[in-house]
Amino acid sequence: MAVRQSRARSGRRSARAAAAVAAAVFLAAVPGVAAGEPPAPEPSAEPTPGPSAKPGTESAPAFGAYLDYGPRGVARMAALSHWLGGAELRVGHTYLPGDRWSNIEGAPGFLDVWADWRTRKADRMLVLNVPMMERNEEHVDDDEVRELLRQGAAGRFDHHFRALAERLVALKVPDTVLVLGWEMNGTTYTHRCGPDPEAWKTYWNRIVTTMRAVPGQKFRFDFAPSRGRDAVPWTRCYPGDATVDIIGMDSYDQPRGMTFDEQVKEPYGLQAHVDFAKAHGKPVSYPEWGLFRNGDNAAYMRGMLAWMDEHKPVYNTVTDYCPHGVWQCDDNPRSTAVYRSVLFGRTDEPEPTVPKPEEPGTPTAPPLPPVPSTAPEPPADCSPLELGDWVEHWLGGKLCMRLDWYSRNE
Repeated sequence: MAVRQSRARSGRRSARAAAAVAAAVFLAAVPGVAAGEPPAPEPSAEPTPGPSAKPGTESAPAFGAYLDYGPRGVARMAALSHWLGGAELRVGHTYLPGDRWSNIEGAPGFLDVWADWRTRKADRMLVLNVPMMERNEEHVDDDEVRELLRQGAAGRFDHHFRALAERLVALKVPDTVLVLGWEMNGTTYTHRCGPDPEAWKTYWNRIVTTMRAVPGQKFRFDFAPSRGRDAVPWTRCYPGDATVDIIGMDSYDQPRGMTFDEQVKEPYGLQAHVDFAKAHGKPVSYPEWGLFRNGDNAAYMRGMLAWMDEHKPVYNTVTDYCPHGVWQCDDNPRSTAVYRSVLFGRTDEPEPTVPKPEEPGTPTAPPLPPVPSTAPEPPADCSPLELGDWVEHWLGGKLCMRLDWYSRNE
């Protein structure tokens, strides 16, 4: 298969990286959505609420959306939840800027607002994409990438990842899901695998080992290639079960003309992804997904949402800006309607248990009162005389003599 055309970035993440870090401390204190942002589009009718988790069954898959790098992304989650009829967005997703090592370490102030959001509820999940190299989107050539990967494999960059791990633990988010070196099978990033897969795998393993050595950590590491073959088969980059906790996949609606069913069946596609994860005993995730080359494609949206409901990923987060998104992008009204109707009102709360009426039993008859005796009762103060059965038969009963006869003469 020919090398797939890489997904062109909107430039939004790259262009905002430095500004997001510089403004993070200031914006973290600003409640709500920043002023001047366009309101979310509101359909004319409310969709039917989506399914909730049923008692005794697995909970609905955790989901969220990438809405912005920094504090605005956190603030927008509440607005998106409202638009979805109160649906519970359990996943917050952001990216460390890959421009320089100081940002990959987690610059002071940048992650604070995300950590605060995560720790407010026990069942929330913070997903953090972590570049493996600085200058990560500067189109570094293959020869230099190969050399950098070999330096990483030899331990040159370990201290940067130790610093990141220590910062996350200090922020009380030691269970963060780390999407390390995402889309490594493509050509976009300096942390790509293709120039030297063996060095890349060794480098990944060093990073994971370094971060897991930090006291208090509970990180989960997500290996997340892009769907399909791309520049190299992503299976060539898999670093091994010991250092991978989740096998993810970034799956956009591309290339042009490919149906959702073809995306499932293609080499290294969606079906190959879940089969590979099952063979390795790992759960799946979809850190990035959304519309792309095929425009406003409601069939893709229905197919992807149904796929995730069937395969129960650890989490999924739609990339919610144009051309990929459904809430912050007005270009995809049909897909937006599908997304909203499927997820409207979805939570992980169990439905209330309605007591079942008791089965009607066989009615029991009330007890019968005892039959009163018809035998005559002797009067009070009267002593019966024993005259024998024959006399009593003819007299019709016993005779009695009053014991107070003497008192009548007084």
